[in-house]
Amino acid sequence: MKTEDITPTDTAGGTGHGPPAPPDRTDDRARRAGRADLIAAAAGVLLVTAAVVVGHVIQNRDGSLRAQWPPLLASWDPHLGPGTPAALVMAVLVVAYGPPLAARLPWRGLLAAAWAGSMAWVFALALIDGWHRGVAKRLTTKHEYLRVIDRFEDIPATLRDFTNHIVIGEPGNWPAHVAGHPPGATLTFVWLDRIGLGGGAWAALWCVVVGSSAVLAALITVRVLADERLARRAAPFLVLAPAAVWAGVSADGYFTAVAAWSVALLALAATRRVRFPAVAALGGGLLFGWTCYLSYGLGLMAAVLLAVLVLARTARPVPLFLLGALVAPVAFTLAGFNWWTAYHLLVERYYQGAGGVRPYGYWVWANLACATLAAGLAAVAGLRRSAVAAPGAVRAALRRGPATASPEGRLALLVLAALAALLAADLSGMSKAETERIWQPFLLWLLPAAALLPRRRVRYWLVASAVPALLINHLLWTGW
Repeated sequence: MKTEDITPTDTAGGTGHGPPAPPDRTDDRARRAGRADLIAAAAGVLLVTAAVVVGHVIQNRDGSLRAQWPPLLASWDPHLGPGTPAALVMAVLVVAYGPPLAARLPWRGLLAAAWAGSMAWVFALALIDGWHRGVAKRLTTKHEYLRVIDRFEDIPATLRDFTNHIVIGEPGNWPAHVAGHPPGATLTFVWLDRIGLGGGAWAALWCVVVGSSAVLAALITVRVLADERLARRAAPFLVLAPAAVWAGVSADGYFTAVAAWSVALLALAATRRVRFPAVAALGGGLLFGWTCYLSYGLGLMAAVLLAVLVLARTARPVPLFLLGALVAPVAFTLAGFNWWTAYHLLVERYYQGAGGVRPYGYWVWANLACATLAAGLAAVAGLRRSAVAAPGAVRAALRRGPATASPEGRLALLVLAALAALLAADLSGMSKAETERIWQPFLLWLLPAAALLPRRRVRYWLVASAVPALLINHLLWTGW
């Protein structure tokens, strides 16, 4: 594929420069682009197939993958549940009516519908496993945050002592998820408990309701950095994201929303598309600081934040953003928790457990198969289009500034920034397996790439997103 394959008349978008191509030439380019999309999707299917086949061989040989159904952390468990009819109906409704509704609804109506649709899809998938197994008890298992609520009666004392319980072998070492994250993650559920919303059901509702709002943050960001047309076209894919299988219910869905709103607020401040840009910049910084105390790896979201500033052609919000970003680190440090010390102890804990056994040579590419399943084939094809559009956008940016790039080019650069963050996480070796869940904050920003696909095929690509999610949730027990 060449950059010329995207033309002004291609429904996937284009640079908008030069006279329209003759109809026959345009049709030929559109056909070639469509074939390339299918090839990209087929490559994604082959990657997943290879990860499944090779993974089962390795796991059956020596068990070193520490995953019963590689590359996913799951086990074979065909089943139906109370959420099955709702999930099927939800998928059909979004495929049939999502694109036209996204095009016609008033903007605020679209945001409300997208949030409601995302929550409905996540809850429906979770309820395939039943209320008790799929929702209420998900965050109460032996590895989860709710197992240690009673150890936070004295929060300042617990924070001062937090790092003493990260490494296995220390008295009272934390469960895996508590040890694997900064204390902001656990404190969220402690505070919910303090206000009377204790227990697994309330924790699950929090993660799904807040986590689903990430869709709104992504739509707002795409609208202000690219354009509203692309945001509307991305909406059905964000609602029907396969990642919903692992968002319902896990704390990573909540982490995704916090990180996403940090990006959205910075985008609003940088483009001055909000009444009080200074407040938005400060709020974005506050959320980014909090993000870094929810998960150690989410500092990599800085790549997406940097892309926002580059696309908006301004550094004006940076001082206030950084001021806001310092609040959480200063507060936690003064309370006695040292982020860097905790991170180094986490690395030690990681290699004491499954991370020290799982082979890097398999997971470094099988992680990408997990990401393919969680993002969906539409996102894979959209990434191909992003890679095609990016060089032209970069050339336009170098010549006349990012604002002169086409909306498709600006969206492509935002998507590729998220991909760069994801690849950095992959190469680090600190994400061997479980990336279908852990990488949700990065995967969210790959989904809008589907807006670059042709309108006439959008329903086929939505089906390609929904069907694998339904199959995974009905055939496997994911544990999340």
